[in-house]
Order: sequence, then structure tokens, then C-alpha cells
Amino acid sequence: MSFLNKIFSQTPEKLDESEGNDMEMTEFVANIARALVDNPEEVDVREVTGERTIVYELRVNESDLGKVIGRGGQTARSIRTLLSAVAAKQGKRAVLEIIE
Repeated sequence: MSFLNKIFSQTPEKLDESEGNDMEMTEFVANIARALVDNPEEVDVREVTGERTIVYELRVNESDLGKVIGRGGQTARSIRTLLSAVAAKQGKRAVLEIIE
């Protein structure tokens, strides 16, 4: 079962009980980025947990920044929308920062 199917098929109570969701979110963001870039081995996602929000820092090769950001920021906005939807399903707030 894919990560998205797993997340959207569970209730928030079940998600709170399951372990490793934050790591799966990190992998979720990394997998999306790897699919977009020319240098997938240089994709790095780090999780910074705050009091109320989880920040995912995405680093890619400098030459791949445009692919992750997209024309007018559309690709980055789409990744952020997916991340927010998955996090909301888990009862959390998540933010994606693309680090240059």
C-alpha cells in the first residue's frame, strides 16, 4: 500500500497510534523530489520539529532547484499542498522549506 493510500485510509486515532509517520513524511517529500530532479542522490530532507509545526527542509543540487520550484513556484506549491494535506490528516501542521 502506498504511503498516501495508507495515510488517507486511516482515521486520525489510528495515525496517532502508528509509529514512524514522521519518518514516512520525510521519505514522502524525498521521493517526490527524487522523481523531479536530475541528481536524485543529492536530495536531502531533514525534519525540524517545533512546538506546533514540523518543518521539512529540502535540499537539492543547485542545478535542480528550478525543477523543484517550478515555473512561478507551481511545483513547490503543489508539494507543499500534498505535505499539508497528509500532515492535516495526522492532526499536525507541516511546512516545506526549500533550502538553496
